[in-house]
Amino acid sequence: MSTETYDLVIRGERILTTAGIAPREVGVRNGVIVAMEPLGNGLDGATVVELAPDETLIPGLVDSHVHVNEPGRTEWEGFASATKAAAAGGVTTIIDMPLNSIPPTVNVDALQQKRAAAETQAFVDVGFWGGAIPGNKADLRPLHDEGVFGFKCFLLHSGVDEFPHLEADEMEADMAELKTFDSLMIVHAEDSRAIDRAPSAEGDQYSKFLASRPRGAENVAIAEVIERARWTGARAHILHLSSSDALPMIASARRDGVNLTVETCPHYLTLLSEEIPNGATAFKCCPPIREASNRELLWQGLIDGTIDCIVSDHSPSTLDLKDLENGDFGVAWGGVSSLQLGLSLIWSEARKRGLPLEQVVEWMSARPAAIARLQRKGKLALRYDADFSVFAPDETFVVDVHKLHHKNPISPYAGKALSGVVRSTYLRGEVLDLEKPTGRLLRRGAA
Repeated sequence: MSTETYDLVIRGERILTTAGIAPREVGVRNGVIVAMEPLGNGLDGATVVELAPDETLIPGLVDSHVHVNEPGRTEWEGFASATKAAAAGGVTTIIDMPLNSIPPTVNVDALQQKRAAAETQAFVDVGFWGGAIPGNKADLRPLHDEGVFGFKCFLLHSGVDEFPHLEADEMEADMAELKTFDSLMIVHAEDSRAIDRAPSAEGDQYSKFLASRPRGAENVAIAEVIERARWTGARAHILHLSSSDALPMIASARRDGVNLTVETCPHYLTLLSEEIPNGATAFKCCPPIREASNRELLWQGLIDGTIDCIVSDHSPSTLDLKDLENGDFGVAWGGVSSLQLGLSLIWSEARKRGLPLEQVVEWMSARPAAIARLQRKGKLALRYDADFSVFAPDETFVVDVHKLHHKNPISPYAGKALSGVVRSTYLRGEVLDLEKPTGRLLRRGAA
């Protein structure tokens, strides 16, 4: 018997360690994992939690692609609502995107406004991406020094006028700048010329919307990102990959040593364009949800390692912006809100494919943490933050949009039956009650 007392001890038959799921006892002190022993060692804690037989303890998820939109468009989403949704979905760290808030995070002053808005309202830990737009090259280094995790740019209109896109040459110049301090350029890769030449999306037919955002637009833009990363030597990351056509060139660039990582999202891995009803603008996102054959190849890209991770791209708006009364894909806001559902969505699909929970958590926790260079997040291991989720993989539920914490009750998953329920979430060893915000603001290099 150990004589040491921990603040918290969690015991269970199913604890997801770095060596797989095993019977363990986890000891937490001052918010950090300080002991991991075989089950039966009898670690003593001020609080002792015994997992039920159907529960698995997993590391808290890291979602590095979340649009919170506060300040400026807080009616779309705010820090309190977004971080509650995260906590309820087993996500203990989010990294906020630099646009859709006003001002966008393109200089230090704007970052400070974001931090001020988040500070008292965060139920989980929150980090920030900076933005790269025309004319703010001189702001990149100061933002980096203030702790942003990297910089986002668009290669076509971002959807909001206050965050203009870069031409490929401007992106390359910014990449060369980021290389001097080893930061990361994360890119919304769709080509503006290809989209300009594509057919119009107006009307209620999903097939027309899909034709307006062809795979070719993604492929051309990803090719640009690859070559500019090759020429500059900078680290680059492809956001929300939806075109499976791009997988071979991504794999080949990696073999050449290009410093490239890639994410995809639950909507591209679970939904199918063939099943989207006309007028169902809840399904609109950019790049779009594509065909069944495309989805299968994205799963293959995850399994073979070409795609690194799965994050939400939680991109909410108010209900009126989704144009629900007309269902016009040409005017509706493009974005899917899935921050709270990501783990259950991916687990439901993965288990059908015979993929283990350990693999899902690797894609949704350890890998996003590694890309953002978060040093104490994403694993259940010694000296890591005691961020956990108690997950019941076999329990099922039906998605009710009114039980989701994000601000505007709309989801393409409404009514969908899913496997896997998050029963509780811990941040630094404290169970989250969604009453008192205890999240911290994270800085690059200090988290």
